[in-house]
Amino acid sequence: MKPETAAKKLGILLEAAPAEFREGVVTREELSALQEDPPEWLQVLRREGPHPRSVVAAKLGVSNSGLARGGITDPLTTAEIKALLVAPPQWLVQERATQAAVRAEKRRVAERDAERAARGPRESGGGGGGAGV
Repeated sequence: MKPETAAKKLGILLEAAPAEFREGVVTREELSALQEDPPEWLQVLRREGPHPRSVVAAKLGVSNSGLARGGITDPLTTAEIKALLVAPPQWLVQERATQAAVRAEKRRVAERDAERAARGPRESGGGGGGAGV
């Protein structure tokens, strides 16, 4: 697979990976080996960053769109992420609240759907809205 794909699967920023990783092809076996027993460079990259947008968003508890709305376009290091969490700017507070509301709504809909499924199919007749012919 392409290095871009492997980096995404590993949750790392491709540009921060060593040249031999960026310039080569990664087999499925090599990817599995990297996941099961990560070398030092991969451990450091995962621990300290810089991190790709998806990882930054997850660590901050916001969406990728929320990062963009907050003006975060570049990769961040773990230290930069921690600094944002310690003293969150207003955009981060707002985006985390938005994300919490989205998660709550998803839970509500899932519970409603589970309740409907538990009741079984509707009985025929009445309330169908048809012409009644």
